[in-house]
Amino acid sequence: MWPILVASMAALTVVIERIYFLIGERKSRCPEIIEKIFSEVERGKIEEALRIGAGCNDFVATTLVYGLRHRHKAFSNALLQAANKELKRFGRGLPVLDTVITLGPLLGLFGTVTGMIHAFGLLGGRELDSPTVITGGIAEALIATAYGLLTAIVALIPFNYFNARLEEARHEIEDATTHLELLLLKQDKNP
Repeated sequence: MWPILVASMAALTVVIERIYFLIGERKSRCPEIIEKIFSEVERGKIEEALRIGAGCNDFVATTLVYGLRHRHKAFSNALLQAANKELKRFGRGLPVLDTVITLGPLLGLFGTVTGMIHAFGLLGGRELDSPTVITGGIAEALIATAYGLLTAIVALIPFNYFNARLEEARHEIEDATTHLELLLLKQDKNP
């Protein structure tokens, strides 16, 4: 039961941290700044777009500004690097939840097996004079499986939610970077 408790505490810590992270990200969103960046790039005013986006903490704006700053060297690679950096922040902690989801039931089953071994060991010394010894031991062993499954089930729901937010962020960044690339191509064709 102790390893299951440790795993559930790790999952709870990650869930709380991720909730605070997502709240902070939601508060730092500024879609109007992103639109201004696009409109300035469309008008050919790259420096103005950089100035507008510089103070914004929105993950999409940060990616766009980084790409624009490095547009003369390796624009696509700069966008990819910035996007990966931002998406890495969204994915932090998810491997811990994934591990808890997998490990919880396994620890529960391990607790059940060791509990059954212990219960049958007690029975072997007493023969059949006290059947409650084995039934109590089996019930105690099954509690480990229940808690292991419960830990995995409870961790699965936020894991899927956080993965959905990660994918949503990935799509937003991809859409914005593609739009920016198209605007810059248009600028190159119409100087």
